[in-house]
Amino acid sequence: SSKMENDDSLKFHQQLFLISENLVTEDVAALKFLCHDLLHLSKLEGVKSAADIFKLLMAQEYLNAEDTFLLAELLYRIKCHSLLEKLGYTKEKVQERLHEKGRVSPYRQMLYDLSENITNEMLKEILFLLQNRLPKQWIDLSALDLMTFLEKRGLLTKDNVQILEDVCMIVSPDLLETIDCYKKAKVIHTSVHVLIFLIKAKHFTFVKVVHFGDGSRMCKTETNGASRFSLFESGLQKASGPFFFSCLQAMTSYKMDGPHRGFCLIINNVNFSSSQRKGSCKDAEQLERVFTWLGLDVKTYTDLTSEDIINLMETWQHEQDHKDRNCFICCILSHGESGAVYGTDDKLVSIRVLTSHFTAKQCPQLAAKPKLFFIQACQGNNIQHPVYVDTDGQTSDLSSMHKRVSLFESIPEEADFLLGMATVDGYVSFRHIEEGTWYIQALCSKLQLLVPRGEDILSILTQVNKDVARRVSPSRTKKQMPQPAFTLRRKLIFPIPTAPPPS
Repeated sequence: SSKMENDDSLKFHQQLFLISENLVTEDVAALKFLCHDLLHLSKLEGVKSAADIFKLLMAQEYLNAEDTFLLAELLYRIKCHSLLEKLGYTKEKVQERLHEKGRVSPYRQMLYDLSENITNEMLKEILFLLQNRLPKQWIDLSALDLMTFLEKRGLLTKDNVQILEDVCMIVSPDLLETIDCYKKAKVIHTSVHVLIFLIKAKHFTFVKVVHFGDGSRMCKTETNGASRFSLFESGLQKASGPFFFSCLQAMTSYKMDGPHRGFCLIINNVNFSSSQRKGSCKDAEQLERVFTWLGLDVKTYTDLTSEDIINLMETWQHEQDHKDRNCFICCILSHGESGAVYGTDDKLVSIRVLTSHFTAKQCPQLAAKPKLFFIQACQGNNIQHPVYVDTDGQTSDLSSMHKRVSLFESIPEEADFLLGMATVDGYVSFRHIEEGTWYIQALCSKLQLLVPRGEDILSILTQVNKDVARRVSPSRTKKQMPQPAFTLRRKLIFPIPTAPPPS
């Protein structure tokens, strides 16, 4: 028995060591911050590695070989989902048990979420606004460092987040949504506990209706004290549930309900020196209809050279009106190779170069906002097809010389990007010369079907994959599989349009 215990202890410590080795400096800082309500601040200040945090948690009996849920929760909250399997968890398993076993407070989570959305440029502005409250020697301060300092000074507490509201209102009003959701959830959570306490104490003889801020109500009950409490608590859960979970969704979803949704660029390259992409105009027209329906300002550009494409990205990179928009979308319909698309001058443009124009540093107006790129182009060599099926690869022999590029190398490392590719790397994508491409037609179809159902973009793209994968060429020998890559940190859910779908 003692040997088994020793083996289990060794295995447990090996798990912790492997997890610690896979966490970078930013992850350790995030773990420290999320543990502020669990561990004494003076002890956390001496932490240098994730292993140090694990030792402190074990010393306080928050973490042991029999119960690793707190560590799983922390990894889940800092989005290190791949490390959960080392503890025997999945993202879904953690989500299921958070309500029952979660130890990170909504307040702490709100502050962390807020810090994740504060870009370097925003942080500089916030530090400038608070310069009279901060030590002059503090130069390289992170958002988490700032919040920790404000808490130490008593300027920021779970009951008083006014200082954050004041600076966010000036720097980026979009950040207020996270704070507002926390405050609303806190109010309703407090109201529930107060009312339940009063009922337990039998200070109510009966309850007619309880009204909540979101318009929901609880049915009246006139039974005895015990059943009244049971029914009333159940009623509260029903009444507060939709509001509470809609608030949670708002905290985990991008803001998409502004008066101006965003710009959508469509680059439709049809006429090349040696070929014509017949059917592409059908795609462009359909994209324009669908994204206009979704509330975006659509701009279509036809037959751009490689230089034209880069110049267009630079123009939109400096568009000041992004500041008042919720997102940015760019659709490119062209020939392509691995990690690149062709201009009509038969010269390649790296997809990474195109997307990098819209990082927070290059385009601060779109910082913390979702940036979506949909690329309809081959990502590999040509193959022969029957009459009604064409490919979106170039015919030049030089195409086979192009170096392969990983899909994830095509998007910036920072957050809030999504790249939807018509096909996986190395393969062709298919285009019907009359009906358009398989990928774009499926994308438009699924957006029209699933946005009204409240589905998020990743769920929609999964259905696009499923739809395209079912299709085969007329010869029944060629198939296609789209592939998304993303660094989105929240769900992206388009508001349901009031008008019916365009087709």
